[in-house]
Amino acid sequence: SFYYGTFPAGFLWGVGSSAYQTEGAWDKDGKGPSIWDAFTHRKGKVLRNETGDSACDGYYKVKDDIQLLKELKVNHYLLSISWPRIMPTGIKAEQLNEKGIQFYNDTINSLLENNITPIVSLYHWDLPQVLQEKYGGWQNISMINYFNDYANLCFEKFGDRVKHWITFSNPWAVAEKGYETGEHAPGLKLGGCGAYKAAHHIIKTHAKVWHSYNNTWRREQGGMVGISLTSGWGEPVDPHSQTDRDAAERYIQFHLGWFANPIYRGDYPEVMKNYVGRKSAQQGLGTSRLPTFSVQEKTYIKGTSDFLGIGHFTTRYVLQKNFPFLQVSSYHTDHDLAELVDPNWPAPGPKWLYSVPWGFRRLLNFIKTQYGNPLIYVTENGMSETVQCPQLCDEWRIQYLKGYINEILKALNDGVNVKGYTAWSLLDKFEWNKGFSERFGLYHIDFKNKNKPRYPKASVDYYKKIISANGFPNPREVENWHRKAMDTCSATHQHLAADSLITHMEMVTEIVLPTVFTLCILISIVLLIFYLRNHS
Repeated sequence: SFYYGTFPAGFLWGVGSSAYQTEGAWDKDGKGPSIWDAFTHRKGKVLRNETGDSACDGYYKVKDDIQLLKELKVNHYLLSISWPRIMPTGIKAEQLNEKGIQFYNDTINSLLENNITPIVSLYHWDLPQVLQEKYGGWQNISMINYFNDYANLCFEKFGDRVKHWITFSNPWAVAEKGYETGEHAPGLKLGGCGAYKAAHHIIKTHAKVWHSYNNTWRREQGGMVGISLTSGWGEPVDPHSQTDRDAAERYIQFHLGWFANPIYRGDYPEVMKNYVGRKSAQQGLGTSRLPTFSVQEKTYIKGTSDFLGIGHFTTRYVLQKNFPFLQVSSYHTDHDLAELVDPNWPAPGPKWLYSVPWGFRRLLNFIKTQYGNPLIYVTENGMSETVQCPQLCDEWRIQYLKGYINEILKALNDGVNVKGYTAWSLLDKFEWNKGFSERFGLYHIDFKNKNKPRYPKASVDYYKKIISANGFPNPREVENWHRKAMDTCSATHQHLAADSLITHMEMVTEIVLPTVFTLCILISIVLLIFYLRNHS
């Protein structure tokens, strides 16, 4: 049932984005290549071979996009820094890019001048390509020191103004999609070992950066350092079945617990160690494919998060499914489970994203119980659409935001320590291996127009009302928001249609007229030759 009420005073509302997905300018002003530049430039890696080379042109549109943030009346903006933009090879001793540093300085200053708090992620997947080529990226332990150097440079250059730092955004995807399935950059398929090894180095790196901040910068700057973990919720198909309940527990532990357990409890979840260890032994391996932490490392890693960032999009029903040990080992067969969905769950966008708001409250309560009720910021939550024609009247996104934000309100009443919410995302942007086919933005971008204009969807108006009211005051007011949002989007749609027509006409003018002109000249030359021949 829907719960009407408001959030505590001081609750933070925001939106987010990431560098590679929005900035563009992939090789401008001294920026070095990232693994995503290299990956998207290889044919067949991304739908329709699209790239983030120009993305949303965010590098050139900082002022425009801050205007959108002001329009939304958000408290904070979650952005990421592109490591190769400020350190082209990823190695501090080799080269710094002052223009890149200046770009982020200007962005941070502009946000603060407009009373918007920057929440900054140090890593949203764009590893410098040089580190991938030289060392194998996150497969190599040397990344720990290189990343720590980069993080310390960011603390030095921006830490006087940035007080909320995220070390890694969704490291699960970095490890699993980058080094297990190869769907994401760097595109490696190191089945059964690659993801665990990458995650192991990322967790150690996170801890090192937290300690660096704690020992060197905290007293002077007074900020916080956390990590952002993305996880769905796993609900047992049969809640009365112990095997299904155990499978659902494994689902969470192999996603969220993989990273959260070492940081909050000092080691990998027992169930992960048991399952991966047993399967490794069945394969005849001398040691588990899941690496181990030494006693010193466990102590060093435990407690290294001032807050927990949570990304959450959807839920799955989970049941036990045994995978024979003869199969090729993989992260996906290690946890012996199958995922199902309810066909009645709304899924207006891509096939993986079902709207199941009640799963969010359960996930938040799980975190409260498992990890000692840590301070939580919701860092990513949103719905995408896959239709190719512009959809500004995004009724489904309004329903999604309404449902999921309401579950956070219920979780707060359960005693969960949530302090802020970040809608994902500000703009339609480059969605990794899906290219521009999935659109998460509150603002629509016309990517066919060279100016990449932004248009508010109905969800902008609705989210703005939630922020202003700090929640859901009463049924009549909330219903009124919905009506007004849908009215506003109709007018914007007409504006977009007119602009699209102009853009189309400009393209026709730019392409057709020169072509016709060239043909006229060629025909004239041919006629002239005929004429001269006949008269000679």
